[in-house]
Amino acid sequence: MTIEIKTPTFPESVADGTVATWYKKPGEAISRDELIVDIETDKVVLEVVASADGVLKEILKGEGEVVLSAEVLGLFEEGGVASAAPVEAEAEEAKDEVAETDEDIIMSPAARKMAKENGISATDVVATGKDGRVTKEDILNHLKTPKAEPAPVAAAASAPAPADKPATNANAGAISFDSGDRIEKRVPMTRLRATIARRLVSAQQNAAMLTTYNEVNMKPIMEMRKKYQDRFVKAHGVKLGFMSFFVKAATEALKKFPAVNASIDGSDMIYHGYQDIGVAVSTERGLVVPILRDTDAMGLAEVESTIGDFGARARDGKLGIDEMQGGTFTISNGGTFGSLLSTPILNPPQTAIMGMHKIQDRPMAIDGEVVILPMMYLALSYDHRMIDGKEAVQFLVAIKDMLEDPARLLLDI
Repeated sequence: MTIEIKTPTFPESVADGTVATWYKKPGEAISRDELIVDIETDKVVLEVVASADGVLKEILKGEGEVVLSAEVLGLFEEGGVASAAPVEAEAEEAKDEVAETDEDIIMSPAARKMAKENGISATDVVATGKDGRVTKEDILNHLKTPKAEPAPVAAAASAPAPADKPATNANAGAISFDSGDRIEKRVPMTRLRATIARRLVSAQQNAAMLTTYNEVNMKPIMEMRKKYQDRFVKAHGVKLGFMSFFVKAATEALKKFPAVNASIDGSDMIYHGYQDIGVAVSTERGLVVPILRDTDAMGLAEVESTIGDFGARARDGKLGIDEMQGGTFTISNGGTFGSLLSTPILNPPQTAIMGMHKIQDRPMAIDGEVVILPMMYLALSYDHRMIDGKEAVQFLVAIKDMLEDPARLLLDI
């Protein structure tokens, strides 16, 4: 029985998607629940899996093609038997590709493409592959070998390659350049990266964005973590990190300063009676911001476990679109990568975002004495159309006070 492989149904906020990767070729066997193809949208990567054992019969939408919700991507034959024909055809095609070359020298397809792009003859390259095959590495080595000075006539007849057509690496995978190479590689932005870029530029152009800074002494939190870490792990099965303290402190501060927890919709200001805090997570595909819902009702352990789950699934591309929609406030932790100070950009339509940074020992004046303390800079970027400077500063000071005296979180003061 032939089954249509369809694009998952997109939510209303997603218009279309792009076929990212086919994991099977026509004629290959597929097991039930095995991944067949990835569909990349503006927000997440959606996986399409096999509904039964069978064989991929035909691909109707190739990689890079734009698809709509519930559109047919290919055909799947349930219970079918894998055929060797596609493999044989591919081998025959590869054979045809490598057979025709200077003096019948065999070249791999990747080497052929790179040689053609750089105007290299196969007879000029030292082949190191099996049966005298010229490999891509042979072409790269040939490019790095110093060339002899050409005769004047030859130089005039052979013009240099145009500057707008640089040599490119034929490998479409990970970008890696050897020392001394002057290779360039042009790759299109992923939909997620393009969407992030568009939103960030829009935020800077359409908001009256301003940033205020403060610093917090992390010693009380660090001492608390050290004292209770083992008991916390034993009781909850998750480590006590810094992020949960910042989420809880931000939650309490948002209650006191509702404008920071608001959003702008045209000429209307929307005040939210709940706290949904987004936590920025960096992935290979780009930055995503999954949302912690109703953080006022979450304990430290639940915050830590949820953030850990978000991070793991974000790196695997398994976050759902609904998990990244909404949010009334965002926290970004650039300190994870060693950032000492930065200016976070608003996540529209939210009116504020807080940036955490690296903890660094610094000399501080305490009661007239110089003391070395683990300090962290905090940054709050806010939309001045909605939030006054006084509110922004007081909001950040409230978070500072709660983190430097964690008992305030319990006493609600």
